[in-house]
Amino acid sequence: MTLVQTQSRTASAHPVHGMVADTMDAAGPQVWEDMTVEVALSVMAAARTGHLIVCDDDGLCTGLVTRARLTAVRDSSGYTDRIRLRDIADVIGPFAPPLATRAETERAMRHRRLGALPVVDEHGNALGVLTLSR
Repeated sequence: MTLVQTQSRTASAHPVHGMVADTMDAAGPQVWEDMTVEVALSVMAAARTGHLIVCDDDGLCTGLVTRARLTAVRDSSGYTDRIRLRDIADVIGPFAPPLATRAETERAMRHRRLGALPVVDEHGNALGVLTLSR
């Protein structure tokens, strides 16, 4: 597991216009797909964040998982302590390209009901996280 030092921007620093790369937050904590749900929730609590970037064995971003999603999985009737992040189907993608406009990306996020989206480069490396502006 690799944790990354982060320095977040405040919500008021997110202009709706501009490119995703200019308005994204730092990537935040990055964890491996084989981490269990309980450990991921512990990492979130320790990092005081509501999401984690999920990476494969090569360190490439495969998606983002939120505290709400992990809590829902943990509270479900089929939960066991062996469920890993890779077992949660909606962890994989989607991603925001850094050169997309913030406005068009936010429109797509609202349509898909996503509050946060990982921003990745052309190689699959996590560059940051785009969160919806209010």
